[in-house]
Amino acid sequence: MEAAVVRLRRCRNGSLVLVYLAAILLAATAAAALSDAEASDIARRQLLSLREGDGDLPDDFEFDIHVDVTFANERLRRAYVALQAWRRAMYSDPKNFTGGWVGADVCSYFGVTCVPALDDANTTVVAGIDLNGGDIAGYLPAELGMLTDIAFFHINSNRFCGIIPKSFSRLTLLHELDVSNNRFVGGFPDVVLQIPVLKYLDLRFNDFDGTLPPHLFDKDLDAIFVNSNRFVGFIPENFGNSTATVVVLANNAFIGCIPRSVGRMADTLDELMLLNNRLDGCIPPELAELVNSTVVDVSGNALVGTLPEGLVNMIRLEQLDVSRNQLAGAVAENVCKLPALANFSFAHNFFSVEAEACVPSEDSPVALDDSGNCLDGGRPGQKPLPECALVLAHPVDCRTNVCSKMPAPPAKKVPRPPDVSPHPLPPAPSPENQPPKKSPAPQPVSPQPSPPPSVKSPPAPAPAPAPISSPPPLIKSPPPPVPVSSPPPLLKSPPPPVSMSLPPPSVKSPPPLPPRSPPAPVKSPPPPPPVSSPPPPVPVRSPPPPPPSPISSPPPSMKSPPPPAVPSPPPPAPSSPPPSAPEEFILPPIMAQQYASPPPPLFQGY
Repeated sequence: MEAAVVRLRRCRNGSLVLVYLAAILLAATAAAALSDAEASDIARRQLLSLREGDGDLPDDFEFDIHVDVTFANERLRRAYVALQAWRRAMYSDPKNFTGGWVGADVCSYFGVTCVPALDDANTTVVAGIDLNGGDIAGYLPAELGMLTDIAFFHINSNRFCGIIPKSFSRLTLLHELDVSNNRFVGGFPDVVLQIPVLKYLDLRFNDFDGTLPPHLFDKDLDAIFVNSNRFVGFIPENFGNSTATVVVLANNAFIGCIPRSVGRMADTLDELMLLNNRLDGCIPPELAELVNSTVVDVSGNALVGTLPEGLVNMIRLEQLDVSRNQLAGAVAENVCKLPALANFSFAHNFFSVEAEACVPSEDSPVALDDSGNCLDGGRPGQKPLPECALVLAHPVDCRTNVCSKMPAPPAKKVPRPPDVSPHPLPPAPSPENQPPKKSPAPQPVSPQPSPPPSVKSPPAPAPAPAPISSPPPLIKSPPPPVPVSSPPPLLKSPPPPVSMSLPPPSVKSPPPLPPRSPPAPVKSPPPPPPVSSPPPPVPVRSPPPPPPSPISSPPPSMKSPPPPAVPSPPPPAPSSPPPSAPEEFILPPIMAQQYASPPPPLFQGY
């Protein structure tokens, strides 16, 4: 698998730029041809196809598939099942890459590589997939997890949508995963971190969002490309734990400081690209400890302060770009004379002094750019003096400067169910948990549902005499069932015992005893919502149509003359159960904008 590492080495000459630009022109219309609506539809189809919800496969899945074709070995049969499922998940293949994907000879399929198995030289297996640049529209089915012998999976510059299914965690031999320049969405695909031997991870030019998981930098990767997505938040503090030679986090929306742990990457890091984010604070002095790095680009952020003095020790540095920040101070001669330096841009900052060796000239061996600063001496293209004065009058001391801090996690609000409106303030009388609205008096017109407390008993100072378990108590229901008392179906409002008349209604006896009547709402007017559903704001929708208001028994216990009657089996309040909304698939946010999504930079031999 050394080839994977070789591919990471870039051409360090002008040809790289030409090749890159040519590739951009060729792919300029690829991803743009797929509308957001189409991408959303494809993602929906993928979610509907995922058997396990998260995209994994049942352990016995392969035994449920019957194929009427003969294969040289079982591994090729599994590869056939996976590739055919993938082909069915493709909705457009303008270059006909998969037109020949028919028959049992999967090794003859375009883009499929077969080799002898690592554990059995006499067994041929599918070792890799490469459909780069196919402009294919579709999604990744969970069946791709059956390709357990592949070492590389390259599908860059296509129009695949949706998510990376969890079944990819089964690809235990996968070294290279390149899904760049597609239309994938959702948070960072954590499943890729479960691939045990993965070395090359390329997620750039997609629509992934959210924050980066710290575990990304603890994994033994050789290359990390997550640029040009929609990632946000802070770069994890364990950033320096990464063993990668190339780390590209450009063109996202990261904030905060460059982690000081970056210096721990000195032995392995070759290229660091943090451009075009929202990083602030000073450039940490630890950055200058990357003495083996050849490319460092932190341009297009909001960095302040001065350049670290230790930059003079980066003797292998070839390209340094700190432009488009708010840096000030001086640009030292030793930096501009670094032995391997070929390009150095410090344009569009607030530098006020530059060494003679840093002044751009045709004779300089280094391509320099000092425009848009506050340099005196008649340097062309500098900022207006008033603009410079505003910044230079308040220099930043990097010894005390602190960049934006990680916001404290929102205090965990324990969603406690509306507590029983305990201590009813007004009613000093045995307010058992009764809602503040004890009003035994005239029917409380629509007393709004008091907290779920359904205090079984309304304030009723009434004599606790045999609380006529008449209709009152009722509500043994789930939560504090709320004796539906007030006319408005407010089910939760116990106090309204009165409801139908009789201010005295009280009788609900605090300890409401058990008339066991489970649902027994006592109040005729209110829809007899037996409140079966606990805390949920029960059906407060039935007010208007007072359903069968059986149970007409007035609270005045004892009296129950009215109709105590029907209550007995109180028909569970109609319309009581909260309307359950039809379940529908929740798609990951499809935020892919239509853009020509340039292909990822090309690397020699890749």
